[in-house]
Amino acid sequence: MGRYVSRRLLQMIPVFIGTTLLIFLMVNVMGDPVAGLCGDRQCDPATAAQLRKEFGLDKPVLQQYLIYMVNLFTGDFGTAFNGQPVTELMADAFPVTIRLTLVAIFFEIVIGITLGVVTGLRRGRPVDTGVLLATLVVISVPTFVTGLLLQLLLGYEWGIIDPSVSPEAPLDELFVPGLVLASVSLAYVTRLSRTSIAENARADYVRTAVAKGLPRRRVVGRHLLRNSLIPVITFIGTDIGALMGGAIVTERIFNIHGVGYQLYQGILRQNSQTVVGFVTILVLVFLLANLIVDLLYAVLDPRIRYA
Repeated sequence: MGRYVSRRLLQMIPVFIGTTLLIFLMVNVMGDPVAGLCGDRQCDPATAAQLRKEFGLDKPVLQQYLIYMVNLFTGDFGTAFNGQPVTELMADAFPVTIRLTLVAIFFEIVIGITLGVVTGLRRGRPVDTGVLLATLVVISVPTFVTGLLLQLLLGYEWGIIDPSVSPEAPLDELFVPGLVLASVSLAYVTRLSRTSIAENARADYVRTAVAKGLPRRRVVGRHLLRNSLIPVITFIGTDIGALMGGAIVTERIFNIHGVGYQLYQGILRQNSQTVVGFVTILVLVFLLANLIVDLLYAVLDPRIRYA
């Protein structure tokens, strides 16, 4: 196991370098960020040259990337164009988005897997058909439509929630935004769990467990569910980074100042330091989440061993 983890960590290095380089190059072709610093009026040449020198934009792109990577290993993610260090923006944004993501993952695991088990064990019955139709509707409706409808009904019409989340973003105010963020993924988890449960329910080891006279709860919980969770865990693990990076729409609807909000502001203002810094952390989240998912395979299925 230790050798496997060490090998995977070493494999992450070229992936991380290649991904961050690609992101850095893409961000730097968005446009001239200096032009946006002067507002609607065009910067005079002297001011523009001074700003480019101050933010290191006067150097070649590859040299800028090397400088960024060197500073990155010292914990310096650069400075936003408003003079605020990017690390301060991260300290404010990431805790909010992490709480929002945890709420979304909670809904995916509790609701998605529960519905998947229920429909997988009752395949072809009315409850199975109803859940399949409901998940198809959820997948078909865009997230911004779901978010705006829930905000309108629960916030403005019925007054159950505040339409806008407070700046502190406490956990109790993130339940509805978390449900909106998780809605599409929750539907996929439900359908994936259902398919996996239905397929494994006809496996030989399940029939053997039933023939031995084991209680149904033990057959489903210890044998059937454990082996059926591998594709579900794979999806949820890769979905963690997607939820954190894809929360732009949800955070905009509910006025949540998290990672999505900062990325939106950075792209809108062509603030390359902010965008690259936040995306760099999201790349690390993706890599670590995939490593944890691979290690969980051995926990769920004892037949899997890593050399």
